[in-house]
Amino acid sequence: MDVDSTVKGFYEQILQRNAGEPEFHQAVSEVLASLRYVLRKDPHYADNGLIQRLTEPERQIIFRVPWIDDQGQVQVNRGFRVQFNSVLGPYKGGLRFHPSVNLGIIKFLGFEQIFKNSLTGLPIGGGKGGSDFDPKGKSDMEIMRFCQSFMTELERHIGDKVDVPAGDIGVGGREIGYLFGQYRRMTGRHVSGTLTGKGLTWGGSLVRTEATGYGCVYFTQEMMASRGDRLHGAKVIISGSGNVAIYAIEKAQELGATVVAFSDSSGYVSTPDGVDVELLRDIKEVRRLRVSDYVKETNGATFHKGGNIWETEADVALPCATQNELDGEAAKLLADHGVKYVAEGANMPCTHDAIQVFKKRKIDFAPGKAANAGGVATSALEMQQNASRDSWTFEYTDKRLRDIMRNIFKNAARTAEDYDVPRDFVVGANIAGFKKVADAMIAQGVI
Repeated sequence: MDVDSTVKGFYEQILQRNAGEPEFHQAVSEVLASLRYVLRKDPHYADNGLIQRLTEPERQIIFRVPWIDDQGQVQVNRGFRVQFNSVLGPYKGGLRFHPSVNLGIIKFLGFEQIFKNSLTGLPIGGGKGGSDFDPKGKSDMEIMRFCQSFMTELERHIGDKVDVPAGDIGVGGREIGYLFGQYRRMTGRHVSGTLTGKGLTWGGSLVRTEATGYGCVYFTQEMMASRGDRLHGAKVIISGSGNVAIYAIEKAQELGATVVAFSDSSGYVSTPDGVDVELLRDIKEVRRLRVSDYVKETNGATFHKGGNIWETEADVALPCATQNELDGEAAKLLADHGVKYVAEGANMPCTHDAIQVFKKRKIDFAPGKAANAGGVATSALEMQQNASRDSWTFEYTDKRLRDIMRNIFKNAARTAEDYDVPRDFVVGANIAGFKKVADAMIAQGVI
């Protein structure tokens, strides 16, 4: 079999069948590049339309979301749920509320989720959803009315044994609460395991809020230790200032690192002496202000309006904001300023060009499907607690998360070695995630 021609053919089919979806094309292209190694060694994975089935969602749901704003005007948004692959378990993946959301972005996120969920070792399939609704500047009542309308349609498509959504960008504890309340109203049942990211008093799990950020740092710690380096004493750049970034900052500093910069869409804050996490949490999560306000309330920090956070001198970079935020030029800046390790806290924040720079400059790079799997892993732990009517301690749940992230690193590293591309964690994660899903699809037949 001519592997290169076969893979090229698969990708050309993707482009033809999914026009105008560049993020989805990018995600599939990255996985197919890794699968070249698999198909040379195990050509049977190209049989029975396996890859075509894997790249085609099992179900794509698009629906209208009408709601009434505080002025009494009717607004209409579009809702999505892409149920991509359920071979390992019920679909599992977050809901994103952001004006950039479209079908292609939801498909890219859902496709990535298949492999991320596979890597956790837990019985969950891949899915994703959301809406082009923008919660910024909306009142609590507007957000409640939107969430209730959104769930009125979504309810018929989800359930603890079918599809279990969670939060993502624009969907935090407030939104999950409104969504779950409407689900409970419509079904007349309190099925805790239908949504994750719930409040602690009504079925949520300790560590879930912190899990994606903590998990990214745990993965980074393992990656550094494998080279004999330590996070303790390292300088770390963390882009973003949302949930993932805040808890990555918290855990990195708890483990002895100094976080020297963080950001939002308006610019970045330089913090050579570290970050006051409690102040940042209050500004972003309680008062919902901009990072420029952080500088007004502390000493030793500088705000750079519209600046480039990647020009900061550091040892480690954790992009935790959004997709494609770090391009090839930014990657060169990181390399020139001493960065040796990059781990994705967000979903696909590094472009293809950036990843190529990391390879050329010998920078260890951890893709999001491995490094940020802590969030969905802890969501699955929340599902376990809901199913058993149990509640675990913070320490026990955090240990489970740390063990899962350690195992993901070992699996990705070992798989990369097996395919003769040592320390290529992109290839290792893609192949390890793929083979588990592919073997289950083969075992279950053409469905």
